[in-house]
Amino acid sequence: MGTLILAVTSLFLYSVGTALQALHFRGRVSSSLAITTLIGVLALTSHGLLIAETVHHDGGFDFGFFKSSVLIAWFIVFLLLGLNLRKPVQNLFLGVYPLAGLTIIMALITHTPSRLVSDESYGMLSHIALSVTAYSLFTLAAIQATLLYFQNRQLKHNYNSLLVRNLPPLQIMESLLFEMVWAGVVMLILAIVTGALFVKDLFAQDLAHKTVFSLLSLLVFVALLVGRYTKGWRGITASRWTLAGCLLLMLAFYGSKFALELVFRRGG
Repeated sequence: MGTLILAVTSLFLYSVGTALQALHFRGRVSSSLAITTLIGVLALTSHGLLIAETVHHDGGFDFGFFKSSVLIAWFIVFLLLGLNLRKPVQNLFLGVYPLAGLTIIMALITHTPSRLVSDESYGMLSHIALSVTAYSLFTLAAIQATLLYFQNRQLKHNYNSLLVRNLPPLQIMESLLFEMVWAGVVMLILAIVTGALFVKDLFAQDLAHKTVFSLLSLLVFVALLVGRYTKGWRGITASRWTLAGCLLLMLAFYGSKFALELVFRRGG
């Protein structure tokens, strides 16, 4: 199946999913778990086939800036669909589906130098897989933290908005956020460890920026978890710490790749 057909199919399904969630959010329709899952799985399948055609080629995987984004977006949708089967995270689709669609569009209309990793580089691929999982979890955590932040502010001002009416209770929202942060911290630690084991020089010029910001973000998330269990951090405080950690992690990954591939036009 052609790349363009797969891209258009994925974008169409993500658009349908977004529209359905928006209507459900506004109380216009009732969206069942089965329908939400079906649309998500179809979009995920088309998105996955698109990745197979664009990311994997020439005996390796191309982890260039925008192609990596397409892969991470796929994994975010995958994780969210799984979470939605047992957790009240349906509102996150309103942010995740448009994000996934945007990454596909950008990958199609832009060209950046390839960053090929050989099929036989199992150690490096394991490091990348763990990193992608960590980035995906923390992206979900960032969206969750943003919703929690606005939910807290509006409740404090007794503002019964559409957002407040649609979100689960604060306690559940906070619990979901910290579950995501815990899982993300575990994956990030494993990613850093595998990087130290399989990357020849973790502090090489091209990786120093990524390494430093990844470690800083890990410190922020660990501090958040410690503060949660020692000082009872919650609500807006938890949201701010989560967003700060996610910003550092975004700088670690996208900042370094943006500079290398889009500014200096360096491949690998």
